[in-house]
Amino acid sequence: MKRVLIIGATSAIAEMVARIYAKRGDRLFIVGRSEPKLSTIASDLGVRGANEIHSFVSDLADIDAQHSMLDAAWSALGGIDVVLIAHGTLPDQDRCATSLEYSLREFNVNGTSVIALSQQLADRLGAGSVLAVISSVAGDRGRASNYLYGSAKAAVTAYLSGLGQSIKAKGIAVLTIKPGFVDTPMTAAFKKGALWAKPDAVAKSIVRAIDRRKSVAYVPGFWWFIMTIIKSIPEFVFRRINM
Repeated sequence: MKRVLIIGATSAIAEMVARIYAKRGDRLFIVGRSEPKLSTIASDLGVRGANEIHSFVSDLADIDAQHSMLDAAWSALGGIDVVLIAHGTLPDQDRCATSLEYSLREFNVNGTSVIALSQQLADRLGAGSVLAVISSVAGDRGRASNYLYGSAKAAVTAYLSGLGQSIKAKGIAVLTIKPGFVDTPMTAAFKKGALWAKPDAVAKSIVRAIDRRKSVAYVPGFWWFIMTIIKSIPEFVFRRINM
């Protein structure tokens, strides 16, 4: 039986991950901003078989509040075996280009707050545990259509790469999760196509990567091939492409 902390648990992907652990009979501590949504999810996870379920309401972008949230999780479960950090937003790039305040706020949500959480968790987790963090394929290369979001995810990806190398000797696995296009409420306005995945399929891939203690997981896996090609394009050519 695992002790699982899911941060940003009201996101579609995180909720599907929580269901998998609930079905396994694990003990769960879920965190999110919306008390009504958390309450509904907690009740559902109990029905699905979770051995124990705790919920905690917190603004995950508030770095000063992170410490007390982690204290509550450790107190409730007596330690943590698996952490999934899944909170984030999808900024409006046009607004980012015209509002520095908005840009910095969105970078904090998607980048700085995630890094702060990861560092605090690295200091608390013990041997055999897994820290899994949702980044994005958008962090592999900046694109005109979402470069603020991509830069935040690039910071997270680079940070996790170094963190994983730094704490490997402690027996802690750090997993960087790089989803491509996922059909969630956050992407409801986008036209969907063949490259789009469903949250439940992405969740299964995430849990499988956690179980295998992988360091990086592109989900679905074909995104590794796509991003390898995109990253290989010379910068002077890439800047002429409309992406």
